[in-house]
Amino acid sequence: MPEQLALTRLLNHMFGGLFAALLNLVGIHAKPETAINDAFALQLLVVVGLIAFFVIVRLTLSVEKPGPAQHIAELIYEAIGEQAEQVIGHGYRSYQAYVTCIFLFVLINNLLGLIPGIIAPTTSIMVTLGLAFTTFLYYTFHGIREQGPLGYLRHFAGPVWWMSWLIFPIELISDVARIMSLSVRLYANMFAGDLVTLVFFSLVPVGIPVIFLGLHIFVSLIQAFVFMLLTMIYLSLATAHEH
Repeated sequence: MPEQLALTRLLNHMFGGLFAALLNLVGIHAKPETAINDAFALQLLVVVGLIAFFVIVRLTLSVEKPGPAQHIAELIYEAIGEQAEQVIGHGYRSYQAYVTCIFLFVLINNLLGLIPGIIAPTTSIMVTLGLAFTTFLYYTFHGIREQGPLGYLRHFAGPVWWMSWLIFPIELISDVARIMSLSVRLYANMFAGDLVTLVFFSLVPVGIPVIFLGLHIFVSLIQAFVFMLLTMIYLSLATAHEH
C-alpha cells in the first residue's frame, strides 16, 4: 500500500475513528488509520485554501487601493461572469458563485498533480463522480425551483405531445447519463495527463519533461473550463422557460 501523505496521516490521527465509524454505518469496512485517503485530504486542503482566499478578499476589499487578492478575484469574477451571461443568460448571477467555485476547485485539484509525490485528486474516478453528482443535484434543484416539479418533468417530454411516451424515457436517461459523462471525461483526461508526465519524468528526468509539465497545466485549465462550461449549459437547459 502506498505511503500516505503527512496531511492524510494527521487527519486520520485526529478524525480517523469518526470517519471509520461513519463508513461502517453504511456498510463500508474501514480502519481508523486508513479511513481518510490522500484524495480526500487534498480536497479538504483546497477547500480550506479557497475559503481563506475569499475571506482575505472580503477583509481587504477596497475601492481606492485594491490589493493583489482583490485584483485576482475581480479578474476571475468578470471572466466567468461574462461566460455565464452568454451561456445561461438572464439571471446568471444567481448561479455564478457555484460555477466559479466549481471551476477553481477543479482547476486547483488538477494542478496539484504538478507537485512531485502528489497524485491529483481528479485522477480518482470517485472524486470526479462526486463532483459530477453534486453538479447534477445543483442544476436539477434549480430547474425544479424555476419551473416547478411538473414543469421540469415536462421538458423531458419534448415539443410533440404524441411522441412524449418515447422521448421522455430517452431524455431522462440522457439527463442522468450526464453524471457519467462529466465524471469520466475529467477523470480520463487527468489520469492520462498525469501518467504521461510521470512516464517522461522517469525516462528523461531533465529537460524534456518541462514540455509535458506545460502540457499538464494546459490540460488542467481546459478540463476545469470544460467542466464549468458544461455546468452552465446544463443550468441553462434546466432553468429555461418554454415560450
